Amino acid sequence: MIGGSAPKDSKQSIEYTAQAASSIISGESKLTIGERGLTMTTLLCTVEVPFAEVNELKLEDYTVYIKADSGNYALSRMGNWCQPFYDALYNAYNDAVLRSLFIDNAPILTAKGDYRYNEQSVNSAGFAPIHVYENNVTTLPPDLSARRVPLCFVNGMDKGSFELTLKLDTGESYTYAKLGYETAPFAAAVDRQIRMLREKTLAAVKCIDPTLTAIQASQLAGLMPLGAATPIMRIAGITPSFVAALEKKIAATRANESYLAFKQLCDPSLIWVGFRENDQVKQENGNTKSDGMTAASLVSHLSELDTLSPAQDDDETVDPYMMWMIAPSPDGKQAAVEFAVADSATFIYRTGGDFIAFARQLNRALEAISFRREVIRLSDAELLKPDNADYYMAVKRTSALQFVRMNYAGRVIHSSVESWKRKLTEYWNGN
Repeated sequence: MIGGSAPKDSKQSIEYTAQAASSIISGESKLTIGERGLTMTTLLCTVEVPFAEVNELKLEDYTVYIKADSGNYALSRMGNWCQPFYDALYNAYNDAVLRSLFIDNAPILTAKGDYRYNEQSVNSAGFAPIHVYENNVTTLPPDLSARRVPLCFVNGMDKGSFELTLKLDTGESYTYAKLGYETAPFAAAVDRQIRMLREKTLAAVKCIDPTLTAIQASQLAGLMPLGAATPIMRIAGITPSFVAALEKKIAATRANESYLAFKQLCDPSLIWVGFRENDQVKQENGNTKSDGMTAASLVSHLSELDTLSPAQDDDETVDPYMMWMIAPSPDGKQAAVEFAVADSATFIYRTGGDFIAFARQLNRALEAISFRREVIRLSDAELLKPDNADYYMAVKRTSALQFVRMNYAGRVIHSSVESWKRKLTEYWNGN
């Protein structure tokens, strides 16, 4: 009988039965939903479809359709088990999407409604679950339209009677509508989280420069949400003391030689400098992972793989902040990205002639991947490896990350200062 049955051991996955139709597998198949994908097995063939390769799920006329990189699949003749199977598959798929977007905490609010967004190269609309988290709003449609919208980059919010639109400094906009009874709570939750993120940034800039006045700290918090990189000249326009504080931190790292060289090779005022919370900050500083997270834990709490931390000897005090910078080539067509960490190379990118737009997209991309630097330089072939499945899913669903990866030109290894400067100049000259 086509269908499925509940397992005796609740820890086991339910095994469903369906008629599979595709160019890869066909006939009566046993279906098992796992953490990383769907496995289909016939008498003579077994096929695994990783969620990283799934581009769309759809239930129509009692048939579940799966569009994947490896091909298209149709699963039918499941009887009353069709809807439960689709729901379980969709839930497991969403779990994988959330992992890829580096979301591992519980949502503050959940709702279902319409969404539409306008990005640099993508416009999309639909109906989906919508979650509010501590630092983002995430939509989870059963396709590549899933999006994690970082609240730290919101520079405008329009509230209507039945919808809310978030505008980002990158020019992107995201609208949520028809949320029913959750409309008012949704707007309130988003508003509250944006304010909390600004408060955390305010605390961070005061920590870096205790001499700031209340007005200066407030202006800097708005200029550098969660420490995002921004032009030195704009920081200096608020107060030179904060530039001095940042440069003092850079001077204590291996990136100081690079920073001094950047100031010689390009207009120093055009260099962008940013900071992020250091993952090695000690618990005694009050950093805890909870709903009431401190400024020092918000950005770093998702770090598990290859996040960035300043280098230090065993007897050195860990600086609570990691510095990074973006420097433009003299013609603005290239950019050098430097992280103040041990054994870090200088990453080179093409800007398309608009350095400011590139820098904003880089801010967006790094926040989206919690500063996992390898994601922005992995080759397409490396990205397809099973170990990088989460990264692959993140790239598919983050336009800024796609843009930055597309413009990656190479990296310059730190050997000697003169050798590094020579190779950097070669890149900037188009060689």
